[in-house]
Amino acid sequence: GRLAADLLDRKLRVLHLEQERFRLIEERTRARWQTTWREADQWILRAAVLGGQRDVRLSAPRESAAVAVTWASVMGVRYPVEATCHLPADDAAARGPGSTALVAATTAYRTAIQAAVAYAAADAACRVVDAEIAATRRRLHAITDRHIPRLETALRDLTRELDESERAETFRMRWALAASDLGGAPR
Repeated sequence: GRLAADLLDRKLRVLHLEQERFRLIEERTRARWQTTWREADQWILRAAVLGGQRDVRLSAPRESAAVAVTWASVMGVRYPVEATCHLPADDAAARGPGSTALVAATTAYRTAIQAAVAYAAADAACRVVDAEIAATRRRLHAITDRHIPRLETALRDLTRELDESERAETFRMRWALAASDLGGAPR
């Protein structure tokens, strides 16, 4: 019981360090994502004003982006370490000439998507570690508040029973020894 509690306590300390690290990464990536997304939104509004909605619709890539996630583990907890986004090639010929604002919007959205993917991985890592910390705390409390006291009570009861059994055995041995010295069993 105590060994399990010590191991869970150690796991909590390690996870708290990871939690702090992931929180910093999450805050930094969130700020970058929000900044880049606002910038991209400004550029797409300019592009819509200059070239119209049709130009904006035609500028959408034909292929989807692909995200690759790299995973790692610490103390038995698997979490995303990094996510990279593979965007389709920027095909200006297929898109058409478009305005300068549309070209800037395309570039800004590509940057914002990369930032969003990095933020999503950091946010997921935070949520995974937070959930594991909560589960580990529950396990630790269950062991320290219920399991260990129950085992200690059982140990005290067994020790008391063994002591009583030992006293009874000692009494029987003395009684048997006294009876043999007198030449027969007492009545």
